[in-house]
Amino acid sequence: MAQTNPARRATGRGTAATTVITGLGITAPNGLGTEECWQATLAGRNGLARVSRFDPAQYPATVAGEVSGYVAADHIPSRLLPQTDHQTRLSLTAAEWALRHARLDPAEVDDLSIGVSTAASAGAVEFGQRELQNLWSKGKDHVSAYQSFAWFYAVNNGQISIRHGLRGPGGVLITEQAGGLDSLAQARRFIRKGASVMLAGGVDGGLCPLGWVHYLTTGLVSTEASPDRAYLPFSSAACGFVPGEGGAILLAEDARHARDRGAPALATVAGYAATLDPPPWDGGSRLERAMANAIADAGLRPGDIDVVFADAAGDRKGDSTEAAALKSLFGPRGVPVTAPKSMTGRLFAGGASLDAAWAVLALRDGVIPPTINVAEPAPEYEMDLVTGEPRPADLRTALVVGRGFGGFNAALVLRVPD
Repeated sequence: MAQTNPARRATGRGTAATTVITGLGITAPNGLGTEECWQATLAGRNGLARVSRFDPAQYPATVAGEVSGYVAADHIPSRLLPQTDHQTRLSLTAAEWALRHARLDPAEVDDLSIGVSTAASAGAVEFGQRELQNLWSKGKDHVSAYQSFAWFYAVNNGQISIRHGLRGPGGVLITEQAGGLDSLAQARRFIRKGASVMLAGGVDGGLCPLGWVHYLTTGLVSTEASPDRAYLPFSSAACGFVPGEGGAILLAEDARHARDRGAPALATVAGYAATLDPPPWDGGSRLERAMANAIADAGLRPGDIDVVFADAAGDRKGDSTEAAALKSLFGPRGVPVTAPKSMTGRLFAGGASLDAAWAVLALRDGVIPPTINVAEPAPEYEMDLVTGEPRPADLRTALVVGRGFGGFNAALVLRVPD
């Protein structure tokens, strides 16, 4: 006997549903909270600094994007503190803020019709490191029982669901930096199948020795000691990326559901596509196809895109691949491009969702945030990179690009609501 989707049973909606964004929750290295982060981003405030969470002196890379000023006890119930990692606490806070921003009380929505779709990379690395240290130094009796799930890659998703009593559809996407966009696309699929509301996006963080060593194995982390020179996407002086923590949770909602409860739509999720590059996963050969397919999925043409929020790998090979794809699709200097993640570093599973949140705010306010510390892009890229200052613009459509280790490419089109 065929199973009935519980969300469809609860709402009766089908594939024609339009997905809109009605709430944002941001925890980022350059600002806590949506408006604080947005104003800092427009001001070009650099959130990169020497690592303070541990002594980085013994490592070749010493700069990171840390979320500063966050006191977990101010945001998380005391009962959750022993069982959560720093990144899970940031995720719970971002989800709470997204719900609050959307003025949505989950208790007022059928619990089978509201779910969670998030992105993850390696799980709660910092929690796992601490418990391994306890095991090695003190013995098995000193390992927390919460280790059984607190490290798990799906822990953010589960903790958000439990905290708010969300029993609708859910899932976790493990596609690294592309994951934030993939999770929003999955949220749109669930809404088309009948869900009313989805929390989606990603918050990541592994700024501890165990996580740091993992990042260094990529060979792509910048070893520049100056925070103003460490991460220079699309620059001739690009020397690698800077790891960061944080991200964004977005509240995606069926447009009719939002309208019925009087919630303003901030943006429409208009198009999405993903591709996978073949090994050795360093050529980005199918990145352009992902962008083109996302634009087509939105019923648009490349000329309809007003701004691109770039993946911005920060190394010459990765940047040149993305620049070539943009040039091929839009023409030389054919569209404004920005990389505000130059202020935060690459946030892994949280990076693309933060870009999506920034894109929503850019559409709302009619302004493109800048790429900092880059005077101009490398001339061979022939790119209209927004640098230095925010650029006012008549924005109706934004393209957000994300790429993850392993050949993952994703592209998402956001539009000003009709």
